[in-house]
Amino acid sequence: MPAYARSRAYARLVLRITDARTGEPVDAAPARRGLTRVEAHTQGADPTNLRVLLVADLLVRALELGGTPVWALLTGDRRQAELRAAGTALGVRPFEDGGDAGTGLGEAQVLHVMSEGGATPDGVRVAVAPVHGEAPGPADGADPAALRLTLLARPRSEPVTVGPTALDDAAGTLGRWRRAVADWARRPSRPVPDAVRADLRTAWEDDLDTAGVLGVLRAVETDPDLADGARFETYAYADRLLGLDLTRDLGSPA
Repeated sequence: MPAYARSRAYARLVLRITDARTGEPVDAAPARRGLTRVEAHTQGADPTNLRVLLVADLLVRALELGGTPVWALLTGDRRQAELRAAGTALGVRPFEDGGDAGTGLGEAQVLHVMSEGGATPDGVRVAVAPVHGEAPGPADGADPAALRLTLLARPRSEPVTVGPTALDDAAGTLGRWRRAVADWARRPSRPVPDAVRADLRTAWEDDLDTAGVLGVLRAVETDPDLADGARFETYAYADRLLGLDLTRDLGSPA
């Protein structure tokens, strides 16, 4: 039975994120959909700081998918240009300079994304566990999305070790999914099934559970009862959060 078959009727959910100061989940978006500020706090361009930036990027994407306006900022005084370049390669969208963020724009919610053990500013603190292993960027010219997928495959509260085996496995998954998506796109379009959409949203609205989102995609990939057009729409929809460029090979020769 597919993982998503347990879902009931789809209902609008609200992104809940664990505040590291209290250990309790809080609403990431204000009740009236006012502006939310997502601020990534970094102190270098090492793999852990790159993961902090990636988690902030995911938060921005998830909030925007829920209809919340977001102000995305990057704060840090060390190797910021290098970190931005690594983030761009990883598919992180541009963040504004957070140097003057103290003035604010009247935002209703502030989410501070930082490595574990970092300073605790006012607002919700989103802690990110460290990354061990390779430098912030795939080795030997590999697809940067392979590193992104490797980091997405584990909860942000768990340390991640990035090495050749993990990157090779991620690259293999990406290649298979991109070929499948390109093939499914040639079939008649079908909407994302309500149960599948519900499970995707349930996963990412529950403390930004990207590993859960990936689990839903694996179930969709092998479910014999789903039309290929529905598989395509599901992967394209989920990629609005994941940012893995899963539709990259559309239009390529079969």
